[in-house]
Amino acid sequence: MLKEGDIRIPAGCAISAIIDKTGKRFSGNDIIQSIALMHERSNGLGGGFAAYGIYPEYKDLFALHIFYDNLAIKMKTEEYLSKHFEIASAGNIPTRKVASVKNKPLIWRYFVRPRIYIVQDGYLDEEEFTKRCVIRINKEYKGAYVFSSGKNMGTFKGVGYPEDIGDFFMLDTYDAHLWTAHGRFPTNTPGWWGGAHPFTMLNWSIVHNGEISSYDANRRFVEMYGYKCTLQTDTEVITYLFDLLIRKHGLPIEKAITVLAAPLWDEIARKSPELKKELTALRTVYSSALINGPFSIILGFDKGMVALNDRIKLRSLVAAQKGSKTYVASEESSIRVICPEPDKVWSPKGGEPVIVYLDGKGAKKREELC
Repeated sequence: MLKEGDIRIPAGCAISAIIDKTGKRFSGNDIIQSIALMHERSNGLGGGFAAYGIYPEYKDLFALHIFYDNLAIKMKTEEYLSKHFEIASAGNIPTRKVASVKNKPLIWRYFVRPRIYIVQDGYLDEEEFTKRCVIRINKEYKGAYVFSSGKNMGTFKGVGYPEDIGDFFMLDTYDAHLWTAHGRFPTNTPGWWGGAHPFTMLNWSIVHNGEISSYDANRRFVEMYGYKCTLQTDTEVITYLFDLLIRKHGLPIEKAITVLAAPLWDEIARKSPELKKELTALRTVYSSALINGPFSIILGFDKGMVALNDRIKLRSLVAAQKGSKTYVASEESSIRVICPEPDKVWSPKGGEPVIVYLDGKGAKKREELC
């Protein structure tokens, strides 16, 4: 007889997000209710949330959320952290007992300030320094996994249905201006605490429904720039691609999206000469950053949110607006359960992003690259 989690449905997984562009914070109740409505899209092997604006009292410090397998690796990792960071606060992440959430690791949170060093290739700013430290821990400290590393934001994830993970982490007690959520139905990779979504690097977080057939090319590309994919899933590389293209290479959000979900060559051929030249250059320079395969993703970051389908829309994605709030989800029903009468509802086209900036955080005029 099949047990729960044995059946694998390639089109499974659920994603959802809510953002208030004014920066007004609200509890995690709505996002838990939204993702719970898509219960059948998950199979209990992974659920998680990202929340932005939850640590205003520590907004200038990096919040490191870490899973530990045991006390020995915790002590070893903390020695490394103490050497490379000033630790302002440390402690367990509060949880409550949930019967369905089992075999939990040690779950700790640290608010830290980097000790910046001069290295061979020049001065490291605090973000690059923190990124390198996170990658080193995840690569070299077996049994320790930094699963969140941004400022004034945090990721909460584990093995279980997303509504149970939300209850476990007591997300009803947090307030955020942006929430993203994921219910996992793994198809090619194992269900484990570190493999649940969201995947993060610094302030970037990704929840994803789909499969990345270009994973090896994408992985080799980001690893040329010092990243290391260690988490047994194709989604991890999407987070690193956004960090590389936007933070490291300085591309605007819109251009980074054009790299990852590039127009087809016949579409580019029909553009104006100037736009055709620019799109051709992006596809040529960043050919290994193009994401292939069916996907819908939600990117959270410190300035807002992006939702994006693959170029031919092989995964579902619906968006809605109500006042200052924007909602995106795999299904319209999961939006209407928390927003029964939205002002606007639409289904974005393949490769067409939904971009929401917090007031005062976005570009005054969006560049047209589509």
